[in-house]
Amino acid sequence: MSQLDVTQARANFPSLQSGYIFADNAGGSQVTQFVVDYISDYLLNTNVQLGADYSVSVLSTQRVASGPEVVAKLFNATSPNEIVFGASSTLNLENLARGLEPDIQPGDEFIITGEHEANTGPWKKLAARRGATIKYWHPVPTSPNNPYSIGSRIEDLIPLITAKTRIVAISACSNILGSVVPVKKVVEAVRAEGVAKGAKKIEVSVDCVAYAPHRRIDVQDWDVDYCVFSFYKVYGPHISALYVRSAALVGSVQSLAHHFLRVDDVSYKLQPGGPGYELVYGTTATLPYLLSLTPQNDLQASFDAIEAHEQALLEPLLGYLSAPEQYTRGVRIVGQELSGPSRVPTVSFVVVGDKPLRSKDIVDVFDKKGGIGIRWGHFYAYTLVDSLEPKVDVDDGVVRISLVHYNTVEEVHRIIAILKEILN
Repeated sequence: MSQLDVTQARANFPSLQSGYIFADNAGGSQVTQFVVDYISDYLLNTNVQLGADYSVSVLSTQRVASGPEVVAKLFNATSPNEIVFGASSTLNLENLARGLEPDIQPGDEFIITGEHEANTGPWKKLAARRGATIKYWHPVPTSPNNPYSIGSRIEDLIPLITAKTRIVAISACSNILGSVVPVKKVVEAVRAEGVAKGAKKIEVSVDCVAYAPHRRIDVQDWDVDYCVFSFYKVYGPHISALYVRSAALVGSVQSLAHHFLRVDDVSYKLQPGGPGYELVYGTTATLPYLLSLTPQNDLQASFDAIEAHEQALLEPLLGYLSAPEQYTRGVRIVGQELSGPSRVPTVSFVVVGDKPLRSKDIVDVFDKKGGIGIRWGHFYAYTLVDSLEPKVDVDDGVVRISLVHYNTVEEVHRIIAILKEILN
């Protein structure tokens, strides 16, 4: 396995040269110089309407068309026609739900995880509009000593599937818990149980927003119907990409585009008005950056190197927060307490007990010291945070420290040093 050259990786991000420690990456990563250059070049040199025959429009059209081609590789989709762009993952999934509306029948059942609202809200609203039923795949405690150490188990999902199951919407990685869900195993189990129960049509939607910065997506291997992530959390511009399986484009989704456009079998049917041209072109800079991280120029090798480095970031932070003295102090990790392949370096915690601390007050100390950005709150995973037992104030939420491959071990120790001042 190739080792990640963190210094080389950091050199691609102008914002990192300031020395500021960006540790709120799950809310939005930093952007590479390549992306800025692509967007600037598009706006300065090819900022015209698409589809005309004059030379600048021809080039502009080619540039925008290269977006779906590149993103198809990031999803491992079979065709660029399966790629939808939208301003955010929330918007993409809302449009998907609207497109699916005629195909949903009263009595259909949706299974959702209650994670980020982007992949729960659209399904709840769709169910309300069409008379479908919502079921929750809830995480359960995984530690005898920490009730906030929770995770999702496949064996709790299977009983929820019936002959009426129509949509299963899951998160590949939790933006609160930091836990990675084995998507392929989940989908295999869902489809097998659906066949056994006589379900006519089950489609799976996967939220990869918190997954995409850390692991490689493979929609073909996973056998999913819909998948979404946000480029602004994967070192790119503020735009989202949605994968829609070709069969679903034809057989499940109606067009949201203008009535006179022939888009029956292409993703444009879920892009009413079209995406921002310069942002679509800007996304094409992300793949070359990821490929540059290892000598193999191979996407899987790059993500393997990212995972290895991120484990080195995760271990000291989890080690400190889960140490016996911190447990005695009242520190409770929200999510998996151990590092490993099923964990990304998004770490949430609360401080309870005899000397509790509000999450906001902990982050305020960092803000006043300056130089480090972390955050508190529910991070749009409102249902998950509100369901924690014992109860936490959902509006105060958790403290979240979210790292990615361009962070350094030295930065982690600077974060720990401030935590020691607060918690001692």
